[in-house]
This record gives sequence, structure tokens and C-alpha cells, in this order.
Amino acid sequence: MRKLEHDVELSPEVEQIAKSVTKECAGLPLAIITMAGSMRGVDDLHEWRNTLGKLKESKARDMEDEVFRLLRFSYDRLDVVALQQCFLYCALFPEGISRDDLIGYLIDEGMIDGFKSRQAEFDEGHTMLNELENVCLLESFDDYNGCRGVRMHDLIRDMTHQIQLMNCQIMVGEELLDVDKWKEDLVRVSWTSGKLKEISPSHSPMCPNLSTLLLPCNNTLKFIADSFFKQLNRLKILDLSNTNIEVLPDSVSDLMSLSALLLKGCKQLRHVPSLKKLRLLKRLDLSDAGLEHLPQGMEYLSNLRYLKLNGCRQKEFPAGILPKLSSLQVFVLDDWVNGQYAPVTVKGKEVACLRKLETLECHFELFSDLVGYLKSWDETLSLNTYRFLVGQWNNDDIAFLEFSGRTKIVWLCNLDNLNCLKFPTDIQELVILKCIDAKSLCDVLSSQYTTELEYIEIVLCDRMESLLSSSWFCSTPLPFPSNGIFYHLKDFYCYGCTSMKKLFPIVLLPNLLNLEMISVERCDKMEEIIATREDSVVGEESSSSCSSIEFNLPKLRHLSFVLLPELKSICREKLNCSSLQNIIIRDCPKLKRMPLRLPVLDNGRPSPPPSLKEIYVDSKEWWESVEWDHPNSNDALLPFLVVGGGARLLEEERDEEDVEDNDDKMQYRVNADADSIFTGMQGHLLFLKLIQNQFRALSTLLVDFFSCNSEADLQHKWCHYEFDL
Repeated sequence: MRKLEHDVELSPEVEQIAKSVTKECAGLPLAIITMAGSMRGVDDLHEWRNTLGKLKESKARDMEDEVFRLLRFSYDRLDVVALQQCFLYCALFPEGISRDDLIGYLIDEGMIDGFKSRQAEFDEGHTMLNELENVCLLESFDDYNGCRGVRMHDLIRDMTHQIQLMNCQIMVGEELLDVDKWKEDLVRVSWTSGKLKEISPSHSPMCPNLSTLLLPCNNTLKFIADSFFKQLNRLKILDLSNTNIEVLPDSVSDLMSLSALLLKGCKQLRHVPSLKKLRLLKRLDLSDAGLEHLPQGMEYLSNLRYLKLNGCRQKEFPAGILPKLSSLQVFVLDDWVNGQYAPVTVKGKEVACLRKLETLECHFELFSDLVGYLKSWDETLSLNTYRFLVGQWNNDDIAFLEFSGRTKIVWLCNLDNLNCLKFPTDIQELVILKCIDAKSLCDVLSSQYTTELEYIEIVLCDRMESLLSSSWFCSTPLPFPSNGIFYHLKDFYCYGCTSMKKLFPIVLLPNLLNLEMISVERCDKMEEIIATREDSVVGEESSSSCSSIEFNLPKLRHLSFVLLPELKSICREKLNCSSLQNIIIRDCPKLKRMPLRLPVLDNGRPSPPPSLKEIYVDSKEWWESVEWDHPNSNDALLPFLVVGGGARLLEEERDEEDVEDNDDKMQYRVNADADSIFTGMQGHLLFLKLIQNQFRALSTLLVDFFSCNSEADLQHKWCHYEFDL
């Protein structure tokens, strides 16, 4: 019982009873763990005594029955019916399932209901799964995407089958190939990542109570006969995701009880019948399907809460439908098709009719569409995830984007006549690409919308002269701004802005405590990264009184300045960057001073930051000409220097102690040949981002495959990757 460590201290009487309960578990580890989990936190003597009494009263014929008896007792202690239903539902997934997918099913089934928002439903779902994990009826694992999942021990799953035989019939796995197994009392059927090839016309099961049919990732499934659905009138959930079906049978149109139709990743799909009769449908997922046109009858889906069309080949969402889908909570339209970005455009005024939206990912082709939508924005909206692409995009433009895990994103491209917009105040990521009229960020949004920004990327904005204007700071006490501008900023990229001379005003530095990355490339007129006090908004009095200030950028890890022919200064003040890992300075011939202040040892000599990995520069001559705060800084950093396309200058002189770190540093170190390629491409942000994303995907795939414990696990993961690739 000590294995799960009770939160409360047990009295001697209760501890004695707990030992007796352990003896009743007959030394079976799974039974002991499960029983301990179900009694965690219980310190009442009466409840423990009652538990022991019930265990002694139940009888078992053999060892298998003994195990089931003890596990069943833990199940019976679940005092909420929905929790018991959730637990039994997990038996449909022998290999486990991601939490989000499972909770989605539970919502579709109505096991989670009565909440005002989808977020609240997911919170309830995670709470239920946490409770089942805490009592050891479910165990946690990370799925192929690194997302949290749950699964059952084989014995516990067998117990769930026995329980369900007394209530409702389920069928899991290749049993469904046996036509005789499709009984009238069948309620749920599941075969994930199976080898089903077709469902022939001779198979028309009489299953009037069947509510759930889950066949995702049967990637050999190409054909389903129309007769198959004829007698499944109570079907509520149909999941054919990641199969190779080309036609969804017309008989699906008559499944009027259907609440979820999931066809995600059906790349060969060319036909979905009319949805006009499916008035109870709440979730429709056509993401990454091969449809050229949307199904007919969508305007009748007044109960629809979840609609994903990202990756379909339809270029524009039909006008007049959205205002009739007033219950929508999730609406996703933009994605990739065959390596090409293929967003479905939508009108801003129509999206503005959807007042219950919580997730919105879409493409507004015109700036006026974004304006039309944002005008409807008010405190009554509950949008917690959004991604707006605005303007004319092509695949070269999209390649500049980084698809991160951020949930509140605005991307602007090829727009003119930008006016300062009323953006959401919680925007996390902003990309401005080829917006020729913007002279500073202030032309796009006001300072109140910058407090939550984590990522800014400004690309090929030829008329942009500075990142910020003084108007943002006029009402702010200087030199330390207190309005939170860029306080959460982590990554900043600036590429190809040929008119920009200054980047950040120095008055902003105290706010950049969370900054991790600065990358500036191909900005022909860039003179200063951090503007001098004379050019910033600080008055002369402040300037003279603060000439020796040191600024801390404690989280800054990466500095990259490439092809900046006029760059003369990074910052006139001293910068403490204790987390710095990589420095790249290429083709910046006028840069003669580095403002980085190194730690000083007891002997007075400077020491590199402990986190430092490598420094890339053009030549040893340039490096030796650079001025530092301490005259010995060049020598202290020399072991980390990589010049041109070569290896580190002092690589052959590294001590034996450094060799022990090779495994850890392999991912950072570049040998001579590979580094020459890398060096030649450092001025090309687009190329580097593409390479970075491909290596991330490949490394994740390899790690996943080598971690497989069984052939079934490998097939399950390959099914997902095959469709993703």
C-alpha cells in the first residue's frame, strides 16, 4: 500500500485493516496497485472496514476469477456513472489512444455533456481521465506525436469486456470480419489500424442498436458497399479517418441519428452524399480529405459544433452557409495539400456571425475581410485558439512561416493601406510579409496588443524604417517602460527589410527579459540593432545620467546577424547574456564592437557563458579586430570559434575533459564539409527554415519507430505517418 503513498496519515486501526485488504489481494501486484489507487486518500475507519467486508464476501472460483473480483471491486467504487462509462469506453482501443481523441469521442457519445463550451468539456474529460489514472484503472503514455495518451492493462481490459457482456455488446479487432459476430445487440465496434480491405455488398448487418463504428487507420480499406449502412439506423459515431475509401456510400445520408462523421485524412475521397437529413450532426471532420467540393446540404446542419475542412481542395467556402451554422465552436479551414498550401478562403462578415466560436483557423483573402471580422470582436467572444492568414499567399511566402505550438496567430502578406487594427489583446505570434506600406509595427497594431506577443517575423517589407515609433513610449516613464510592450517576446526575425536602419529602441531593453532569439538578415541599411540614446525617445537628461547602464537579457540563446553591410553597432551599452548558446555574424564588415559582457573569474580573466556552444564568423582577422568590454574576451571565446567553412580553430587543442561532452555537443558541432554548406546558406532564411523543419520531422519519425515495442505498435504509428507524409 506504500507504493501509492496516501496523502493522509492512517491511524493504527486503519493501517491494520489496510494490511488485511492487501492480504485479500492474494499477492497479485496489479490487484494491489489497483486497490491501493481506489482507496487513495481514504482515512475513514468505517469506509476501510466496509471495503474489507465486501472483499471477503465476494467469492472466486480460480485465480483468474480472483483477479477479476478484485479489479471489479475498484471499478464498482467509481461513484459516478459517467466515469464508469468512460472507463469501459477505453476498452475499444487495445493499443491505447491519445487523450484528445478519446475526449472527442466521449463528447460525441454524450458521456460529457451539459457544458457551455468545448473547452469546458475537454477540462471535464481530462479530469475524468486523471481520476481513472489515479485509481490505476488506466495508465498514461506518450503517443507517436508526443501527446499524452491512456491505455489499459490487458487484464483490466478483459474485465471491462466481462462487464460489458452484462450490459451492452462490443466488438473489437478483427472479430468484425466474421459476419456471424454482428449480432442484434451489438452496440459498439472498433478496429483501429487494421487490415480491412473492403466491406462487400453481401454484408448488411442487422444491428439496430449499433451506436459507434470506429474504423480509423485501416489504410487498406477502399470500398464500403451501400448496403452496409442500410440497417444501422441508430448509428451516432462513424469514424473512417485515414482510410483509402473513394466514395462514402449514399446510405450514410439516411443515418439521421449521426452526431459525428469523421473522414480525416481520406485522401482518395471524391464523394460524400448529401448531409441534409443529418440534422443531429455535431462534429464533421473532412480535414485533409480529397474532396473537390463540399457536400450538399451543409446549410441544414444547425446543430453542428465542430467543422474541419482544412486540406480540402475547395478554394472558397460557399457564401450563405455560415450564418446558418450558429452553433459552431470549432471552425478550421487552412492547411497543406500534397506539400502545397491550400487555404479555403472565407468572408469576414460571415465568420462574424459565429458568436460561439472557440477555435478559428481561416484565410481572409482581402484585408477588408479581416477588418470586417475584427469589428465584431468584443468581450462576449470566447475565442481561445485562432490563426488568421490575411492577403495573397503563395507557397514561397508560406515557406517563411514557422508552424509552432502557439494558439493565437496572425499572418499578414502582400497587403497595402494597412491601418492600425483592433487586434485581439492576447495575440502570441505576428508575421508581416511583403506589406509594402508599413513603415513600422505601429502602422499595423497599437501597443496594447503587444503584451502577449511571443514571436514576431518581419519579411521583405521594403518601406519599413524601424520596428517601433516614439508614439508608443510618449506616455511611458523612461528609460524603463512599464506598459508591458514585448514583455513575453521570445523570438524575433527580420529578413530583407531594405529600408530599416534601427531595430529596437534602447528604452525597450528592460522589457525583453524573455527574449531568446534575434535574427536579422539581408537588411541593407541596418545600422544599429539597439538604437543609441540620441536616436531613441529618451531625453538628453536621461541619456547623460544612464550612460553606464548594463542591461540583462537572461534568456537570450541565439544571436544571428547576416548580410548587414551597414551594421555598425549591436548596442552601445553592455549586455549580460548568461544563457547565450550560438552567435552567427556573417558579412557585417563595419561591425567592430561586441557589447556582450562576459563573466569574470576570481583571477580577473573573462569566462565564456556556461551555455555557449559555437560562434560563427567570416574570418579570423575580423574576429581579432573586434573590440570587447574586456581585452581578453577574444582569447576566452576562441575555443568556440568557427571561421568560414572550417572547423573550430582550437578543436585540436581541446582538453581530454572536453571530449567527454562530445555526445551532448554533436547536435551543435558542424564538421568542415557540412559547415561549408551551412555557411553558404546562412543568408537564406527561407532555405534554413525548410531544412530545419525537414530534419525535425525526420528525427521525430526515427525516434518514434525505434521506440516501438511490437509489430502492432509499429503498424499503428506508420499508418499515421504515412498519411501525414
